[in-house]
Amino acid sequence: MIHRTLTVLGSTGSIGANTLDVVRQNPELFTIFALAAGRNVALLAQQILEFKPAVVVLPDEAGRATLSQILPKTEVPELLVGPESLVRISIAPESDTLMSSIVGVAGLEATHAAACHGKRIGLANKESLVSAGKLMMAAVAQNKAELIPVDSEHNGAHQCLRAGRRREATKLILTASGGPFRNTPASDLDRVTPADALKHPTWKMGNRITIDSATLMNKGFEVIEAHWLFGFSPDEIEVVVHPQSSVHAMVEFEDGSVIAQISATDMRMPIQYALTWPDRASAPVPKIDWSQTRAWDFHAPDLDRFPLLRLAYDTLRAGGAASCILNAADEIAVEAFLAEKIGFTGIARVVRETLEKMPHAEPQSIAEVLSVDLEARRVARDIVAENAILVGAKG
Repeated sequence: MIHRTLTVLGSTGSIGANTLDVVRQNPELFTIFALAAGRNVALLAQQILEFKPAVVVLPDEAGRATLSQILPKTEVPELLVGPESLVRISIAPESDTLMSSIVGVAGLEATHAAACHGKRIGLANKESLVSAGKLMMAAVAQNKAELIPVDSEHNGAHQCLRAGRRREATKLILTASGGPFRNTPASDLDRVTPADALKHPTWKMGNRITIDSATLMNKGFEVIEAHWLFGFSPDEIEVVVHPQSSVHAMVEFEDGSVIAQISATDMRMPIQYALTWPDRASAPVPKIDWSQTRAWDFHAPDLDRFPLLRLAYDTLRAGGAASCILNAADEIAVEAFLAEKIGFTGIARVVRETLEKMPHAEPQSIAEVLSVDLEARRVARDIVAENAILVGAKG
């Protein structure tokens, strides 16, 4: 099995911390070259002391100063600051593998740069494909990079597709837990609070992705990602609600066979798979006990109650900058909902109206993607500020 040297973007987040646990469990397989983190400097200091990275990137000078004070002088690695430093460590020749787990477009430029340098990329940054899928996949193909999805559904699809040739696959089925409101009547949705929406029934995640799971927007993003990762058309990607979250993805082949990927709800398995593919290694995750009685449910999502999933399909079909606008507007709308400026159903209204007000011309570079993203955020903030869409807002 190949020994890999890793750069981890977002090391103090959930995916980053789980990545480092995989490294901890397999020291003979992995070495850490660089870490990049946000403002959890205390946790970052612990990671530095344990994994001894050569380089660490922080968002600002204040973080660098704090970290320098916390660490013993003999343990301080090279400390860099800013987005250009994220690119620098992502393309550094000392590292062959990038774990891209920074949330948001902050990770887009560095991930694209790693693809342009032919790196293996464990992709947990949705924005790289949702906002810039065409550019990202072109960079992967042109530079013979390896893009292995970490998201449990796409990672499951990647595993299922090993059962046959891609041209033999006719449908990709992505499963969704349904979130905390899968049984909530439509008439009650605008009365739910941020606290209600943050109670995910299966996964423990950050605030934005948890709200996106409650609206099924997260599943919409996964549909867009799946299109770019595997080449399925929108009509060949189906979403089914599976509350037990044991089956992560299924692939239907032309002979009618359906291959499913099943595992415990532990992100360390897909993370390790992305790092060791095409090999497999023993993973520190619970195994399924098949002697225990269990029942699995599957049913179609309600697109009337959760219109953002339908909107994601629409933007994928529209092409151009539509999905970039979708992502940016959703992030602003989720922020507004968490701040109680709009109600739960107001999230979809903000996103839809932003899409209607923005041109959808195809971005030709990552710089243009970031420009579209910035403008979409401005438009979405203006829409949030308009009283006409603040349905369900408090005060």
